[in-house]
Amino acid sequence: MKRFLKLLITAVIILVVAVLGYLKFLLPAVGKAPEVKATLLPSRIERGRYLANHVAVCMDCHSKRDWTRFSAPIEKGTLGAGGEYFGPEMGFPGTFYSKNITPAHLSNWTDGEIYRTITTGVNKDNEALFPVMPYLNYGKMDQEDVLSIIAYLRTLAPHKNVPPARKVDFPMNFIINTIPQKAAPMQQPDTADMVKRGEYLVTIAACVECHTPVEKGQIISEKAFNGGREFVMPAGILRTPNITPDVKTGIGAWSDSMFVSRFQSFNRPESLHAVGKNEFNTIMPWSMYAGMTEGDLKAIFAYLKTVKPADNRVVIFGEPKK
Repeated sequence: MKRFLKLLITAVIILVVAVLGYLKFLLPAVGKAPEVKATLLPSRIERGRYLANHVAVCMDCHSKRDWTRFSAPIEKGTLGAGGEYFGPEMGFPGTFYSKNITPAHLSNWTDGEIYRTITTGVNKDNEALFPVMPYLNYGKMDQEDVLSIIAYLRTLAPHKNVPPARKVDFPMNFIINTIPQKAAPMQQPDTADMVKRGEYLVTIAACVECHTPVEKGQIISEKAFNGGREFVMPAGILRTPNITPDVKTGIGAWSDSMFVSRFQSFNRPESLHAVGKNEFNTIMPWSMYAGMTEGDLKAIFAYLKTVKPADNRVVIFGEPKK
């Protein structure tokens, strides 16, 4: 019996080591960086500027944000320099810092390496990224839109900023390699089809990520857009609102003009009010989304009106932490 137990324990240890070795050294498996070229055409750069600042809001995380003001607008002189912090007190499994995505860091990356990072979550060094960057959504972006973002990044003012290295807690340091997936790009829909256009924009903006509750870090898909996901803020708990078309607790009673006005009311970042240490603030980068065109905002509203209504009243701001 003792010999059998020893063999069983040895077999279990070998199996665990084999699984961990597979996770650590054979994943992620998303293929090589593609051979693509983001030619620096003016129209492509401008499209990339629009997407990176106002739809996919790449610049939101890859810049420093001024948390002393409502919705934390970007600090001047930090565009693309990286260094935004995400830590355990915010619910993350380790400490993470956004990367510098200006030419000072990306100059020795090929367009294909940047493309793979954006769309699969695997960087130049074959490391899996933690999905605080919603690369599973970006992987559905039309290829031309991704190339436009890359072209725009090539034009940013270089910042010689080197953010600290990440520290991933166990077991996430193994699990993280299972998260990246191969890109599955959508095609940009006809702009005349407002619902399809809105669905595309909502997808690449990753609205569902924040406006859906999670369980053990995973989006509860059947509660998409129901609101209620919690974020730990210095002054208390922020809960995202219900953006389904429920009349009582969502946006069902809104008109498209009300929806557009809500965003456009934040189109002057310099006018955002100061927020004290113990006062309510939000992670929603209102001043960035405010730069979306009226047509795109109306398309997003048109799509949200088609999702399943949820009777879910959310208390947006909770009690301060003790």
